[in-house]
Amino acid sequence: MNVTLAEVAKLIGGEVVGDDSTQLTGVAGIKEACKSELTFVSNPRYNRYVAGTSASAVVVSRDYPVSTRPDGTSLIVVEDPYEAFARAMVIFAPEGDIVSDGVHPSAVVAESATLGEGISIGANVVVMDEATIGDGTTIHAGAFVGRSVAVGRETTIYPNVTIRNGCVLGDRVIVHPGTVIGSDGFGFALSGCSHTKVPQIGNVIIEDDVEIGANVCIDRATVGSTRICRGSKIDNLVQVAHNVVIGDGSIVVAQVGISGSTRVGRGVVLGGQAGIVGHIEIGDGAMVAAQAGVTKSVPPGERVSGYPARKHSAAKRQYVFIERLPKLIGSVRGLESRISELEDAVERGGAAGAASGGRAGGGVERPDEEV
Repeated sequence: MNVTLAEVAKLIGGEVVGDDSTQLTGVAGIKEACKSELTFVSNPRYNRYVAGTSASAVVVSRDYPVSTRPDGTSLIVVEDPYEAFARAMVIFAPEGDIVSDGVHPSAVVAESATLGEGISIGANVVVMDEATIGDGTTIHAGAFVGRSVAVGRETTIYPNVTIRNGCVLGDRVIVHPGTVIGSDGFGFALSGCSHTKVPQIGNVIIEDDVEIGANVCIDRATVGSTRICRGSKIDNLVQVAHNVVIGDGSIVVAQVGISGSTRVGRGVVLGGQAGIVGHIEIGDGAMVAAQAGVTKSVPPGERVSGYPARKHSAAKRQYVFIERLPKLIGSVRGLESRISELEDAVERGGAAGAASGGRAGGGVERPDEEV
């Protein structure tokens, strides 16, 4: 695909410094980019790479010193280079998995299902009774849409996704391969040594503009709904337990586990492999560092890390102290050894003093033999 620099700048809302008629054919990283490709720098630390790049154009921030622009390299100046470059990438992105319009002959669609206009249903898809598929939605090969599931408009469901009965997906939702939405929550009543299964009769609600990565498991609620709110993004291999609520615009990174009935606020970031216990609240705007173990509620806007998770500033100090432990232990052992030597010396000095005092004046005076 060939577009001019002026066309790209218009689409991403930037200003061109250089030749706006430059033809662009793709995008690449600052180090890998070749002639006719677009790249970007968003961190001032990488400004030095602009001078050596082979890219024809670079997306830069308004703070970039444009007077240092190398000959033959044009710039697009924007407020946020990373966000702007992401929008530019859409222009050059190759088409994804292609599904022909309509319903593939091998798909199984219940007569009572309702299909919107302009949908695409791939090979071996199963759509059960009373399911509803919105206009412009694409369901790729091997996906399963359960009874009474409602899928919104312009949603994309990739291969081998399972959406169980009664779950609801909003508009423009993206679900990547292998994800399961609406599996039973992990609920059992202990009776002696046996475990009685608690029926999981709730559902899962995925609101508009949510993206869910590959091999994610989102359990249905015991009663009520497990809910992923508008605009949230979930990475691969995440477990969301029954009755969890994740607020608007939150980010959940790979391998996070969220236990049942926990409420995650709006704009929260959960770092990779973080573990969250059940029945707590993560406040709006909070950030949980990678591999943190959260055992109690986190206030809004707080940053926590470590296990058990605590304020990040306190956790960093503890990490520093832990690194110093081997040296501190060596110092303590040295002090203990020195104290022991000093105690021995004091004891030896005391014993010698006692012996010397006895010889000097401790004897009994003998009576005069002549008396």
